[in-house]
Amino acid sequence: MVLDRASRTPIILASAEGGTEIEELAEHKPEAILRVPVDPIERLHPYQARQLHLKLGLPPEKINQGAALFQKLVDLFMDLDLSMIEVNPLVVQKDGSLHCLDSKVDFEDNGLPRHKEYAAWRDPDEEDARELQAAEHGLSYISLDGYIGCLVNGAGLAMATADAIQHFGGSPANFLDVGGSASQKAVTQAFKIILSDTRVKAILVNIFGGIAKCDVIAQGIIDAAKEVGLSLPLVVRLEGTNVEKGKELLAKSGLKYQFASSMDEAAKSVVAAGGVKS
Repeated sequence: MVLDRASRTPIILASAEGGTEIEELAEHKPEAILRVPVDPIERLHPYQARQLHLKLGLPPEKINQGAALFQKLVDLFMDLDLSMIEVNPLVVQKDGSLHCLDSKVDFEDNGLPRHKEYAAWRDPDEEDARELQAAEHGLSYISLDGYIGCLVNGAGLAMATADAIQHFGGSPANFLDVGGSASQKAVTQAFKIILSDTRVKAILVNIFGGIAKCDVIAQGIIDAAKEVGLSLPLVVRLEGTNVEKGKELLAKSGLKYQFASSMDEAAKSVVAAGGVKS
């Protein structure tokens, strides 16, 4: 069960085809997936639960158990503020009864304030150290598999930056959103986190100054580069509030960098700087 953004409602995805990932089925055999929308207020109706049980080919004599199981899964999803609940596999035992052999859940971050008990379940050792460090400084960071470090303000721009890098033959090493009101300290910390990844071979800073001011970002870049002794190729694109002040600060800093005036130019430049020709 997940949130279907297209229909703006929770949805149950179910299939009788075992031994494969639901994503693979969706791509190669979409007709094998049952889709049951769930009303967020009324939740899963009993008739929907019974239909789902029968369409999955589960034992008809256990329809009440199956229907109750599906309804309880929906209640878990809603009551615990989950973004996903997965049961795989759901097994039929010799007597025909159903058993959830394995399951996984994802918690919706925006629901965490309503569930203080979740904090006690967290195991930092199972999480990415850079992601934890970023969260401590109010940064949104996700490790990726590439070699180009990205420092961007705004989640949408960060995703567009990653797409542009990929489009021109590169591979982003991270998603890093410093937020709309990034401080010099936050930018410095962001640089440290990016540079702690030994796979990074070049860095792209892509800032559109709205709430965040370009001169503040520029000073953060300068401070960070000096503090960490930056030696990697650096490409900077600044647009928006106080952009001329930002450019002036960078020009006078003595910092080695390449300035880009557009998204395409920035992506092409950093891909080339990272050792791959677009």
